[in-house]
Amino acid sequence: MGQGVLQVGRLMPSLTQKLRDDYGAYLLPSDPAEFLASHGDEIRVAVTSGGVGVNAELMAALPNLGAVVNFGVGYDTTDVDAAAARGIVVSNTPDVLTDCVADTAVGLMIDTLRQFPASDRYVRARRWPVDGIYPLTRQVSNTRVGIIGMGRIGGAIAKRLSAFGCTISYHNRHQVDGSPYTYVCSPVELAAGVDVLVIAASGGASTEKLVNREVLDALGADGYLINIARGSVVDEEELVAALVDGRLAGAGLDVFAHEPNVPEPLLSMDNVVLLPHVGSGTVETRAAMEELTLRNLDSFLESGQVVTPVQ
Repeated sequence: MGQGVLQVGRLMPSLTQKLRDDYGAYLLPSDPAEFLASHGDEIRVAVTSGGVGVNAELMAALPNLGAVVNFGVGYDTTDVDAAAARGIVVSNTPDVLTDCVADTAVGLMIDTLRQFPASDRYVRARRWPVDGIYPLTRQVSNTRVGIIGMGRIGGAIAKRLSAFGCTISYHNRHQVDGSPYTYVCSPVELAAGVDVLVIAASGGASTEKLVNREVLDALGADGYLINIARGSVVDEEELVAALVDGRLAGAGLDVFAHEPNVPEPLLSMDNVVLLPHVGSGTVETRAAMEELTLRNLDSFLESGQVVTPVQ
């Protein structure tokens, strides 16, 4: 028997199966009008992901919706203001993916500065015996790194890079009390003083295109951009233009503005490393995310409260 659960968008196959088998969950059709007319008032909980979310229009079509349970730490695709206005709680899965995403940021930074993926392609194309040694690249250790967003993930990235002897500075909405790292009051000022700019900020309207042309120009022709946050935080057109024009040394990107679509010019650049949004994509982390998603769902169905509400 159903418990008023609606799956919105694609989720991990194992989670989709559990929602269907254990909760009798509905799956929102791509053309939802008929479904919403027939079943909209049954739905108490929507389970979704950061890539899809629940917008205000869908909330309005679900008059008894009480919770949006989000698989993932990012929830910028869910209209949290509309949810708050309707008394709908929103949860996400913080902490359990922090280490994997931080690992991804550091690995992406190493791959980008040292051009390891391009070096691998160089060997596979049998260019080494013909063209000789691969061109020299940039050192990772002891670089100056700026981090935009010093939350859980930003802090984990900083801790890892400190072990590489990197000098860490950051920009955040607020200075972090007790942080050992140097606070900088604007993204432009931060970018102007570092070799590598790492984006670890939350997505959403408040950070949309926060990294714009002015920030990229401040980072400069010797600077690198690493983004493991949300594609929306960076002005993607300006980023592509800076790379094409040589106004930026390189970029490592796990996220994009219009996923899964990646700007065509980036595909042929050896100084750019591209990943298909795999920051938390390990067996261990995805299992932990699934478990926390279901804990939030169970908690709401039992008590009307979630375990990890968004802040």
